[in-house]
Amino acid sequence: MSSPAPQAQGLFDCRDAYVKTLEALGADDDRIVAVVNDSVGSSKLGGFRDKFPTRLINVGIAEQNMVGVGAGLANGGKIAFVSGASCFLTGRSLEQVKADCAYSQANVKLCGISSGVAYGELGPTHHSIEDVAWLRTMGDITVLVPADPWETEQAIRAAAAMDGPVFVRISRMGVPALPRPADAVFEIGKAEVLHQGNDAAIIANGTVVCRALEAAAELAAQGINARVINMASMSPIDEAAILEAAKTGAIVTAEEHSVRGGLGSAVAEIVSQNTPCRMKILGFAGFQPTGSAEFLMERAGLSASNIAASVRALVQG
Repeated sequence: MSSPAPQAQGLFDCRDAYVKTLEALGADDDRIVAVVNDSVGSSKLGGFRDKFPTRLINVGIAEQNMVGVGAGLANGGKIAFVSGASCFLTGRSLEQVKADCAYSQANVKLCGISSGVAYGELGPTHHSIEDVAWLRTMGDITVLVPADPWETEQAIRAAAAMDGPVFVRISRMGVPALPRPADAVFEIGKAEVLHQGNDAAIIANGTVVCRALEAAAELAAQGINARVINMASMSPIDEAAILEAAKTGAIVTAEEHSVRGGLGSAVAEIVSQNTPCRMKILGFAGFQPTGSAEFLMERAGLSASNIAASVRALVQG
């Protein structure tokens, strides 16, 4: 089964929101620079390069150098957006991210493009299902996983406005714009409740949030009211929202990430030490085969129907 085409049937590629926002920020602030690893095309930064030709630095396929250059530019007063495929930005450059950015508190904005299993057909070397786990253990870097175009824009603006290292996980898999009020506000460290319910809670982020909402609609038709929480801010994380969710007695977490070290683990760490409840963690159990992103998501049980089934099993069990 092929991945849905971005912007087909109301689906959007969040890379477009990223570059549009970065260009707008760059027009207002000449400190904004972009650093890439021969990834101008996949990061969709051609427009930024054309508008600000002296403010895009392409280091070639040298990810460790890319992060180091970003940190150096930050030390020189720039706001460096370091952009590359998330699997290589984090995996190949983890030491530089740790030492040059997190430990040094450099004002670098790491933008992990095409995260999760977006590069499905290229196999496990290109899948990025460990990135959040690696980075959230550092504790000194903000980690954001936006779910749709609006939230991607807000996350990029919030990253630019704060002083310090930030990682933004940017998807390319087509996602819908989520329903939210006109006065919605994005805040680092705060969760977003998209659907109310007290029978159970579904906590998701990134590309899985829209599937969580579909699951909640399916459950509502069956008489189960599930709260849906969008946990875009992974570090810092909204502990209060998680503890409130635990009061429902059942939590299902769903993420385009490994079941170890990501959203599910973060929620379990908080719940187990405060308000233990029944939990199910949905995600990838390990290395994945070659296949389309949609195939891999279905294989891992990240469909709306399987999320709903997992909630039913906890509530009825």
